Amino acid sequence: MNEDDAPERPTLAPALLVSMPQLADPNFRHTVILLCEYSADGAWGLVLNRPTGKTAASVIEFTPPLDGDSGLEIWTGGPVEPQRGALLLPEEPLGSDAFEVSPGIHVSSSADLLRTLIEGPPVEKARLLMGYAGWGAGQLDRELTESSWLISDVATEIVFDTNPAGMWEAAIRRLGARDGHVLSSGRLS
Repeated sequence: MNEDDAPERPTLAPALLVSMPQLADPNFRHTVILLCEYSADGAWGLVLNRPTGKTAASVIEFTPPLDGDSGLEIWTGGPVEPQRGALLLPEEPLGSDAFEVSPGIHVSSSADLLRTLIEGPPVEKARLLMGYAGWGAGQLDRELTESSWLISDVATEIVFDTNPAGMWEAAIRRLGARDGHVLSSGRLS
C-alpha cells in the first residue's frame, strides 16, 4: 500500500480540550485549550483561560516606541515558547497573516497587527496569548487514552464570552456534566 492508498488520518482540530480534574500538571490544571492543529507529527493549541492581568503595552517594547495603549491584555497561551505571541481574534483582520481556526476564531502572529491593536482603539475580545501548548507525535493521543482531556466542539461563546475564572466549569457543563462536576475517575456525573 502506498501513501496515496492509506486511509486519511482523522483530525481532532479544531476542538476544545478540557482538562480532567486529575491532570496534575500545573500548566494545565483546570484549563480549556483551543486545539488549533493536529496531525501525525503532533498538535498545538492555545490555553484560553489564563489571563495575566498585564497589558501588552506595559510589557512589550517596540522600536519605534508605541504611540498609545488600547489595554490589549496578555494571556498565558501555554508553557512552550512563552516569548512567542499569538493574537486571538473574533474576526479576520485585513492584511494580516491570520488563519481561521474555526468560524469566528482567527489566530495571527503579525507584529504589525499587534502594534495596530495596541495603538488603536480597543478591539473587543482580542487577546494576546504568550506561548502555546504543544504535543509531539502521538503524545496527545496517549493523553486522551489516559483520560487527561475531554474533547468538545469549538464554541465561540466559550472562547470569547465566558469569564476565564468560570471557563473550565462552563466547558465541562457544556459537555453534559450535571452541576458542572466531574468525578476524579474521569466520568461525567
